[in-house]
Amino acid sequence: MSQQHSALAPAPHLAEAKRSDWWRDAVIYQVYPRSFADSNGDGMGDLEGIRTRLPYLRDLGVDAVWLSPFYASPQADAGYDVADYRAVDPMFGNLLDADALIRDARELGLRIIVDLVPNHSSDQHEWFKRAVAEGPGSPLRDRYHFRPGKGEHGELPPNDWESIFGGPAWTRVEDGEWYLHLFAPEQPDFNWDHPAVGDEFRSILRFWLDMGVDGFRIDVAHGLVKAEGLPDLGSHDQVKLLGNDVMPFFDQDGVHEIYRQWRLILDEYSGERIFVAEAWTPTVERTANYVRPDELHQAFNFQYLSTAWDAEELRGVIDRTLEAMRPVGAPATWVLSNHDVTRHATRFANPPGLGTQIRTAGDRELGLRRARAATLLMLALPGSAYVYQGEELGLPDVVDLADEVRQDPAYFRGAGQDGFRDGCRVPIPWTRGGSSYGFGAGGSWLPQPPEWAELSVEAQTGDPGSTLELYRSALAVRRAQPDLGAGDAVEWLRAPEGVLAFRRGEFVCVANTSGESVTTPAYGRLLLASGEVAEVDGDAKVPADTTVWWTTA
Repeated sequence: MSQQHSALAPAPHLAEAKRSDWWRDAVIYQVYPRSFADSNGDGMGDLEGIRTRLPYLRDLGVDAVWLSPFYASPQADAGYDVADYRAVDPMFGNLLDADALIRDARELGLRIIVDLVPNHSSDQHEWFKRAVAEGPGSPLRDRYHFRPGKGEHGELPPNDWESIFGGPAWTRVEDGEWYLHLFAPEQPDFNWDHPAVGDEFRSILRFWLDMGVDGFRIDVAHGLVKAEGLPDLGSHDQVKLLGNDVMPFFDQDGVHEIYRQWRLILDEYSGERIFVAEAWTPTVERTANYVRPDELHQAFNFQYLSTAWDAEELRGVIDRTLEAMRPVGAPATWVLSNHDVTRHATRFANPPGLGTQIRTAGDRELGLRRARAATLLMLALPGSAYVYQGEELGLPDVVDLADEVRQDPAYFRGAGQDGFRDGCRVPIPWTRGGSSYGFGAGGSWLPQPPEWAELSVEAQTGDPGSTLELYRSALAVRRAQPDLGAGDAVEWLRAPEGVLAFRRGEFVCVANTSGESVTTPAYGRLLLASGEVAEVDGDAKVPADTTVWWTTA
């Protein structure tokens, strides 16, 4: 009885896309453009490929699509190094393709959220190229963080900050000055104390809002403002402090005035456009500062993403999240995977405590079972949920990519992040056959494992036991059940050790994170389960690593 459900709600349509506060319970699907669908056979995904697959996303049951960067870029960091914020990179298409995608999505009742990268530009951005060419004293250098070095001849970096990708966060140019880059050297940080930077990004916001996008996901939303004087941090392995400690270049209070200004612009536009923050902060309470009523609408819940598959730990982060968001009136968000972390089907296949970038496949059967259960738990929680492309297929990370095909810049820096993000970015499979399993007519920019043929959309469609059909059913039930979606609280129920059980009105969710079957009450009519559940005499036998949905109505 693993996939029973009540009468399904219809697929999203235009009327629902216009409903008030849609973002409070939205399911938002992340598309990584280079890895979703290739329309021209060059091995690289593109906007036209995405446009042709929009009906699939509508039928999956999501509310909005978040597109990772497709702007003009040298691609030093997969598009997060932007050279022109008002142009589409030719590898993805052009502005007409972007316009067609946005229009088609609207007709299908889907909203489009685009990535915005305001912390840094590409070193090929016109401002930066002129700043370097004009030399010390150039007014354009004030739009970035150029500084003289330390040491007798300025041969040492201006401070001890380290790049997230490893090595110093400073690079020296030929004239002897240094510039700050918290990520790759090809990604110089903007100086947000300079008014021209703020003016430029307010103009960029209006450009894309006028194009019709429904919102922005703000990359490194916590990084725009640096502590005055750029003080030394005084420690090494600084990347390990990310999201865990106070840092002079992240989560400075000055970022909030920027977002208050942005919110005024967004609110000028009809259609409830939204901002979503990628904000790594030491606590969920600090994350809540980004979603106060006059700032952003949502913030990613990285604390939840990094929590082990453990009932006690999960309950703790769920409670802290809901308690932190309640005073500011913002919805909680829940996410299990994205383009920067190992897919959760692989994280849960390995022992806990290994972090969010894992190099080993682990027990794939166990990982998939836990991933399916974790998805039903996530979709049952109050607020908004994010789905990363391919997780609905149960895709694992590709952990055995050869060194010569890797493209993650962190991999080549020798320190900082592990640099194994390519494993979650391998193009997704659509069909059983073809040179790239339906991704495109040619190959794919990263090689796909042969076993992915049986994980393709074609292979899983219509199979009631498949992960794809579980996602389709779960999203339909979530839409149909009035007690699911938006909210700010759950009622915890008594449950055996290793089990989470909570009620939301007439809806009950039970998640067994333990390694063995448990017996719980059968709380009502079974809606959906991630595994086989046996019900006898008012009790339910819930297998290990299984989540169950009931309704008491």
